[in-house]
Amino acid sequence: MIKKRKTSFTPTGQLNSLFIWPTILLIALVLINIVVYIISIQAGVVVSVFMFIYLLVCVVMLMVLRPRVAHDLIEFASNYSQIQRMLFNKLSIPYALLDNNGQVLWLNEAMQDCLGKGKDFNKNISTIIPEIKYNIFPEIGKSYDVPIVFNERNYRVELHRISSEKITEGTNILEKNYNSSLVAMYMFDETDINMYIQKIRDERFVVGLVYIDNYEDALEAIDDVRKSLFIGLVDKRVNKYFSPGAAIVRKMEKDKYLVVFRYKYLEKILADKFSILEDIKGVKIGNEMTLTLSIGVGTGASDYSKNYDMAKAAMDLALGRGGDQAVVKDNDKIHYFGGKSQQMEKNARVKVRVMAHALKQILETNERVLVMGHTIPDIDAFGSALGIYLIAKKMGKDAHIVYGEVTSSVRPFINRFKNNDDYPADMFLTREEAPLFVTPKTVVVVVDVNRPQRTECPELLTKCKTIINFDHHRRTNDTITGAVLSYIDPYASSACEMIAEMIQYVDDSIKLKAFEADAMFAGINIDTDGFNNKSGPRTFEAAAFLRRNGADVTRVRKMLRNDMDEYRAVAEAVSKSEVYRDAFAITIFNGTGLESPTIGGAKAANDLLDINGIKGSFVITPYEGKIFISARSIDEINVQLVMEKLGGGGHMSVAGAQLENVTAEDAVDMIKSTLDNMVEEGEV
Repeated sequence: MIKKRKTSFTPTGQLNSLFIWPTILLIALVLINIVVYIISIQAGVVVSVFMFIYLLVCVVMLMVLRPRVAHDLIEFASNYSQIQRMLFNKLSIPYALLDNNGQVLWLNEAMQDCLGKGKDFNKNISTIIPEIKYNIFPEIGKSYDVPIVFNERNYRVELHRISSEKITEGTNILEKNYNSSLVAMYMFDETDINMYIQKIRDERFVVGLVYIDNYEDALEAIDDVRKSLFIGLVDKRVNKYFSPGAAIVRKMEKDKYLVVFRYKYLEKILADKFSILEDIKGVKIGNEMTLTLSIGVGTGASDYSKNYDMAKAAMDLALGRGGDQAVVKDNDKIHYFGGKSQQMEKNARVKVRVMAHALKQILETNERVLVMGHTIPDIDAFGSALGIYLIAKKMGKDAHIVYGEVTSSVRPFINRFKNNDDYPADMFLTREEAPLFVTPKTVVVVVDVNRPQRTECPELLTKCKTIINFDHHRRTNDTITGAVLSYIDPYASSACEMIAEMIQYVDDSIKLKAFEADAMFAGINIDTDGFNNKSGPRTFEAAAFLRRNGADVTRVRKMLRNDMDEYRAVAEAVSKSEVYRDAFAITIFNGTGLESPTIGGAKAANDLLDINGIKGSFVITPYEGKIFISARSIDEINVQLVMEKLGGGGHMSVAGAQLENVTAEDAVDMIKSTLDNMVEEGEV
C-alpha cells in the first residue's frame, strides 16, 4: 500500500517572521541564563525552569500551531477564491473570458442569459456577435469599446486584454507564453440611456428664419386681383411644410417668417434636404419670375435667445451666398442645402448708397488707410483696391495698397503707377512693410476676398481694430470677423463693379484718370469673362461709368493679351482634357516656365466651357508646392458647392480651391470622387 505523501506548506514573509522571533528570543534567554548562573546559582535555576517552559511553548508553536495556521490560511484563500468566482458568476453585468483568438472560455450567468447560451458554450464569440472579432482586440494592458446592437438592445462592449504572463506569474504549473493572452469582455446595456439621450435631443429647441428672396420682383408681374392669391399660396406652402413637426410659424413681415419647432423634426428636414426650396418654385400665378427662399436655422445653444442669434447668423450666410438655400447652424457645425439655381441680380442702389455713406464716415474719423486683396492677386483684386485707394486719397487720407506677388496679368496695369510722379513712392507696400504702418487711427480695407487666411497680409487683421470688407464671393464658414463694415454682395459680378458703384455715391466730384478706369474696367472684364458671365444691369452701368471716365476697351484688351508660351500651355491643357461622366472637363495645366501659372489655369477653365456638352470644367495647376484648382460653369451646375467640398469656394459659376500635400493626379481623383458623391446625392 502506497502512502499518500502529505503536502507541506511552509509559511513565508511576515507570517514566517511570527514563528522565527520566538526562536531568536529562546537563544537570547539561554545566554541570559548563563550570565545569571555566574551571578547566582539559585537565580539561574529559576531562570532555567522558566526557559524550559518557554522551550516547550516554542516547540508546540513550531510543531503544532505553525502547520495549523498555514492550513487555515490556505483554507481561507481557497474559500475566498470560491467566493470571488461565485460573485463573478452572479455579477449582474454580463462578463465573459475569451482566449487570444476570441474563443469563449467562461461565461457568467448574466452573459449566459444575455447571449442565450449555456455555461458549456465554447465557440468563437464572433459566431454570436459578428462585430467582436479578434482583430479588434486591444493591446495588452489597454481597453477598447465597441457599440453593438444585439437582440434589439444597444450595448457597449468593453474589451480588456490581459497578458498570460500575469496569469502564470508566481506559479510553475503552467508554461509561460509571452505571445498569448486572455480577453475580458463586459457588456453594458445602454438602451435606456440612449433612449433618454435621444429624447432630450429630440426635444431641443430649434429656431428657423424663412425669407423670400425676390418677393417684390415676383409680385410686379402679377395683377392686383391675383396678388392676394399669390401671397396666400406662399403662406400655405410655408405653413404646410413645417406643420408636420408641430411647428409655430409666424409671419414677421410680408416676406419673412419665424418658425419654432423641436429638433426631432429638424432631423426629418435634414433628411429631406429642405425640399421646400424646390417646392416654392412651383408657385406660378401669373408671375414670370420664379420665387426662391432663404432659410436660416439655429440650434444647439444653451438658451432660446442664442438659438435665435445662430438662426440670424445662418440667415446671413444664406443671403451672403446668394440665397435660394438653407443654412443650418448647430453650435460650431454648419450645413448647407440648395444653392443650385442661378443667382438673380438685385437692384441694390439703396444698399450701395448706405454702404458708401458708412465707408465715408469711417474714413473721416481715421487718418490712414491700408487696402489689400487676396494672395496671388488678379486684376479684379488690384482694380478694386485701387478704387478704395482713390476714395481715401480724395478724402485727404494717407492711403497705401498692400501688394505682394505681381502676376503677369496685373503687371501692365501696376507698372503705370510705379515711378509715376503723380503717385507717391509708398503707394504700394509689401506684406512685410504693411504692419509697420498700423497706428490706432488706421483702417484696413479688404477687397475681393472674405476669408482671413487668403488675404495678402493676415497679420493686419489682428493688429488693426478697424476693418472693412468688400467682396462679391459667397460667404463661407471662416469669413473675416470683427469688421465694422462688411459688404458681401454675391450678386455683383466683381469687386470692381461694387467699388465703381460706391465711388459714385461717396463723392460726385471723384474723377478717375483713364488708366485708373482701365484697371477697374479690366477687373470687371476678367471676372465676367468678357461680359459673358454674371453680367447684369448693374455690371453694364458700372462699366458705363468707367467708360465715361476714360476706360478704353481696345487698350484694356491689349493689356490683357496672353504671351505665346501661355497660349500654347492653355491650348495643350484643353487638348489633353478628359470628359468625365459626359459632362465635366478635367485637365492638368502645365505652367512650367510661365510667370503666373494660375492665371493660365483659369483661362483654360474658361476655354473648356466653349466645348459643346460641357457643364463644368476643372483645371488643376501645380504651383509653388500647392495644387490650385480653377472651376468654371455656365448655368447648369454650381461649381462653388464642388469646391467647398475640397475646402475652397467662390461663385456658382466661378470657383476655386487650394490643396496641399497632394499630387496633381491625386487632385484629379479627388474631383472625380467628389463629383460621384454629389451626383449620387443629387447635389449636382
